[in-house]
Amino acid sequence: MAGYMVGIDVGGTFTDFVSYDPQTKSVEVWKNPSTPRDPNDGILTGLGRFKQPSDIENIRLGTTVATNAILERKGATVGYVTTEGFRDIPFIQRGNRRSHYDITWIKPKPLVKRRHSYEIGERIMANGEVEKPLDEAGVRALATRIKEEGEIEALSVNLLFSYVSPDHERRVKEILSEELPDIPVSISYEVLPKWKEYERASTTIADAYIKPTVSNQVRNIRQRFKEKGITEKVVVIKSNGGEMSLEAAQESPIQMTVSGPTGGVIAGKHIAGLCGIDHLVTFDMGGTSTDTSTIVGGHENFTTDFEIEFGIPIQIPMIDIRTIGAGGGSIAWIDKGGMLRVGPESSGADPGPACYGNGGTKATVTDANLVLGRINPDNFLGGEMKLEKPAADSAVKTIADQLGRSPSETALAVIQIANNNMVGALRSVLIERGLDPRDFSLLGFGGAGPLHIADLMNDAGIPSGIVPNYPGQFSAFGFILTDARVDTQRTVQMTSKRFDQERASEVMQSLIATGISDLKAQGYGENVEIFRSLEMRYLGQNYELEIPISFDNFTDETTPQLWQAFHDMHLTRFGFNIPREVIEVITVKATTVSLTDKPDFATIGEANGEANPTSRRGVTFEDGQHDTPIYERINLKSGHRINGPAIVEEAASVTILRPDQNMRVDAYGNLLIGKIAEE
Repeated sequence: MAGYMVGIDVGGTFTDFVSYDPQTKSVEVWKNPSTPRDPNDGILTGLGRFKQPSDIENIRLGTTVATNAILERKGATVGYVTTEGFRDIPFIQRGNRRSHYDITWIKPKPLVKRRHSYEIGERIMANGEVEKPLDEAGVRALATRIKEEGEIEALSVNLLFSYVSPDHERRVKEILSEELPDIPVSISYEVLPKWKEYERASTTIADAYIKPTVSNQVRNIRQRFKEKGITEKVVVIKSNGGEMSLEAAQESPIQMTVSGPTGGVIAGKHIAGLCGIDHLVTFDMGGTSTDTSTIVGGHENFTTDFEIEFGIPIQIPMIDIRTIGAGGGSIAWIDKGGMLRVGPESSGADPGPACYGNGGTKATVTDANLVLGRINPDNFLGGEMKLEKPAADSAVKTIADQLGRSPSETALAVIQIANNNMVGALRSVLIERGLDPRDFSLLGFGGAGPLHIADLMNDAGIPSGIVPNYPGQFSAFGFILTDARVDTQRTVQMTSKRFDQERASEVMQSLIATGISDLKAQGYGENVEIFRSLEMRYLGQNYELEIPISFDNFTDETTPQLWQAFHDMHLTRFGFNIPREVIEVITVKATTVSLTDKPDFATIGEANGEANPTSRRGVTFEDGQHDTPIYERINLKSGHRINGPAIVEEAASVTILRPDQNMRVDAYGNLLIGKIAEE
């Protein structure tokens, strides 16, 4: 008898849970306040809902531990080991600036101190030849020095041209591990075997920076699960939307950097398939932040272009998600010029918005929604948590008095400013990439997403919207839909004039073999799919295009197809190509995916008559207050139609319909808004 599959998303404000029973095909969702001091407390409290821990067969966990350690600068003291003469690369960084004319701008500090940067004797050239052998005695002497200093908690090794030949890096790791067995070592060839020395250094340093923190939490959760008799089948969601074992997470924690938000994109892809939609933009608004991404042509977008702060990159394969500091807990404040601002500071889980009654006094987006009647204070989290409307009224009135406006006007302004911030995030994943918002549907989820989806459709020019089932736990829902996935890559640096077909074939086959081996190590060997691509550019360009290919071997027949594919994509993307220009091949990439069994979700019953509201209350919109019907989502059936203004309430979220909008319920219970509701 198969047990429950559980998805857990540890957020900044709440920890979300989704359990799926394969016997009954039923889904149950719930939330618990997060416990920032020890996230594992919140996880175990939530799992206490199961009467028998042994009923849980496997757990998929999305955690912010790696992200928070980096953003809050609470990682390990890192030692940086590099080729003699190159210790300053992490500190020189790049020549670009966030603001060209801001003389007060200060370059962000790397995750390592200069006094902890060390050089060793060795030199491998760009063609892989050894110009200077590795000074093994010098490496052992360095280990002795690090031991005597007693400051270093983790080591990162980044040698020149190690992506061409990793022999020296691997030997350095062996020696350091022998001499310093208690200090974890990250080497660039295992973390990011790509060119561009600074990006490789920054990513490897970040991996070492969070290793002790992640290792401690993983050991802690494994031990506490064992004590509670909870399954040992626990995996962590990676930034690329795949999964990895707890042991793999300890070895390569940098892969978890954007763990949590990926679940929403994976689940969004599933919803797009159910609704027959090719183009979807996801909008995940929680208590602390808002994440946006796109599904184009039925596929999520991937990137390696991510920065911890401006100028400090982490180049790992990840789903392309843009994050801004705008959530239900975003604080409204007055700047020095007397202007109303919202965010990016958040009230978090403790004390939370004023209406939580935990001692918070500052007005937030959630307080503003409560003042406007958009949230029922007695039905928050399905009634498990009561909100204090007088506290929200008082907090908003404090801001209103400073502005000389009424509380309702101020609350509307807070909502509009928050919406403007989120429209900017939507435009960054659509218009800035040449995508037309009119071609997309907006998928709103997160605890606060459905509250704002109607406004954002209107403000961003997106004609259709979808509020999925379980919006408040949608990312955790996505975790039970993930596949096992391994992304491998390696820089090769060749040109179309001097393209070594044998070497390119060897690299591609090696990457695929590594991916398959890593999947098998995680217990996956069936239903394997392989996706191949190359990053290429015209000679002299600064940025590459990723060209998908369908073959492992580069031959006289397949190689010309590669060049033509690049010319065609360049024409499509930029409106021109240069057919006789030399093409550079920079990076070979292979993605190995093991398709896992997906839950089989049931449809809901057909509607028999019109949807009936359970109550009515006054809700304020831009044109004034409306006597608004309130519907319970659990009562809605397939085919039900509702005209705005209206509110649909459920345990973990509230969906708002503007006066000029309509909605339809589909066969799976998703709420379709706008143009898609008319189809």
